[in-house]
Amino acid sequence: MKNFFELLKYGKAYKRFAYLNIFFNLLGIVFGLFSLASVMPFLDIIFKPETTALIEPQAGSDFGSVKATLMYEIARIVQGNPKEALIYICVVIVVFTILKNVCVYLALVNLISFRQNTVRDLRDRLYKKVLRLPLSHFSDERKGDLISRMSGDVTVIEANLNASLDAVFKQPFNILVSLIMLIYISPMLTLIVFIMLPLAALLIVKIGKAVKAQTTRQQNKLGELISNFEETLGGMRIIKAFTREPFFLRRFLKQSQLLNRISIGIARRSDIASPLTETMGITIAAIILFIGGSFVLNKDMGLDGSAFIFYIVLFGMLIAPSKSFSSAFYSIQKGLAAKGRLEEIFTLDEKITEKKDAKTVGGFNTSIIYNNVSFAYDKEPVLSDISLEIKKGEMIALVGPSGGGKSTLADLLPRFYDVTNGSITIDGTDIRDYKIASLRGSMGVVTQESILFNDTVYNNIAFGNYDVTAEDIENAARVANAHEFIVDLERGYQTNIGERGSKLSGGQRQRIAIARAVLKNPDILILDEATSALDTTSEKLVQEALNNLMKNRTSVVIAHRLSTIQTADKIVVIQKGRIVQTGTHNELLNREGLYRELYELQKLGVN
Repeated sequence: MKNFFELLKYGKAYKRFAYLNIFFNLLGIVFGLFSLASVMPFLDIIFKPETTALIEPQAGSDFGSVKATLMYEIARIVQGNPKEALIYICVVIVVFTILKNVCVYLALVNLISFRQNTVRDLRDRLYKKVLRLPLSHFSDERKGDLISRMSGDVTVIEANLNASLDAVFKQPFNILVSLIMLIYISPMLTLIVFIMLPLAALLIVKIGKAVKAQTTRQQNKLGELISNFEETLGGMRIIKAFTREPFFLRRFLKQSQLLNRISIGIARRSDIASPLTETMGITIAAIILFIGGSFVLNKDMGLDGSAFIFYIVLFGMLIAPSKSFSSAFYSIQKGLAAKGRLEEIFTLDEKITEKKDAKTVGGFNTSIIYNNVSFAYDKEPVLSDISLEIKKGEMIALVGPSGGGKSTLADLLPRFYDVTNGSITIDGTDIRDYKIASLRGSMGVVTQESILFNDTVYNNIAFGNYDVTAEDIENAARVANAHEFIVDLERGYQTNIGERGSKLSGGQRQRIAIARAVLKNPDILILDEATSALDTTSEKLVQEALNNLMKNRTSVVIAHRLSTIQTADKIVVIQKGRIVQTGTHNELLNREGLYRELYELQKLGVN
């Protein structure tokens, strides 16, 4: 029973809807039983008119006395007229059925509110958690797996919230009330039920455990399949260029077939719940029918025909909630598996945390200092003992072979990662003492890959800043050398640029990204190989835009093409996680070392 409550904990904020759902469900069960119980006394009145003499019975709490009292009251109302009895039966049944279904409807209305609000909060919570995770997580986890958890696992939990409420409250109460009534009518017959039901329950639990294990595996494989599909869409140009469609198709079909086998296995186990429960129920009913019929025929067990018919009908009513309970049990195993996968995300260490007394960056006034900074990624050293000062207004260029740690060194400044050893200060204050939003708000980032979104040009430049005007957007675009091509687009600034800016060229995308940084008006700029993926014409336009952007700002520029950073105030050469040279372009060219080697290789056209 504890497992059933695990899923319901997600809806704790909306427990009032759950309570109302339970209340109306239970009320509906009571009205359903009343409509059924009201029929039994009439059976004797209609079919045994000789027993309907108006003789008031003695009061008692046993089933026979209660039944006799009901029969007396009903007989008194209808005065032995069978037709009036039938009318009375019909009216009572209709009234109780209406009341029951009104309760069922109200229960469903509250269930919808409980379920949908809970699922919305769960989805929102997952998205907020993803936004708080460090960049390192997105290097480790495939995006498709996260998408699978957001869509598939949340959907599974949505479906199973219904099952949880049913399994925890409605069906157990339904079963309990029916069992109490059965015991009240015939303890001996009910003893047989108690002997047989645990055998069925053991089988249901065993199958349910298998369903939970397989569902976890199913959701994992679904995440892999979605990741594969996402990679295919992203790499379609290369796949076609290398004619690797057959390879990717084989890989996808293999994963799809494995997922299919797992899904079929789960479905077979889950779908057996209802027929298995019904078969067991009918078998028990047949045994009860035989034994109970013998009791009625022998007339020595205090069970007459009408009471036995009522017992059989009640037992039939017990089968349906038992089936629902077993189906809910299997369904909940799937929900628990999905919950486990979501909890893996919820419990991830966010790593980049903010101090309670963190302060706001009050502008940038003097310098940024890296003090003996080291950084390791999963215990793999990336940077070792880096010391570097960047004065306000300086342009610092980071160069060196690929994989040397240039981007990581820059990523430490906005706290995309935290240093393993040492510290980074801005104006003498450790960056870990600042509020994260304030720290990153003082910086602008332009990367090699222009990250744009499926929205208009205007909204991509504004990027969630609702305080800017159309004039601000246009001015930023002019600084970024983007205004001319934007106004030539079909709808100008209101043109949708497609997913990841697919409707634009590489140079156009990069200039919009620069305009976005211009609009932010940051004190500190981080440019990570912002021109390396462009052709010569686009590079010239983008470089002009970058030069406009860097005016009167402190800039950290990661460069692959050394021709773009010759005017830097300081060039820092990084190799294997260490600073091996520093100086201006001319100073480094006049020395033996890695920078001169790289420069001469690029002059010769060697990458």
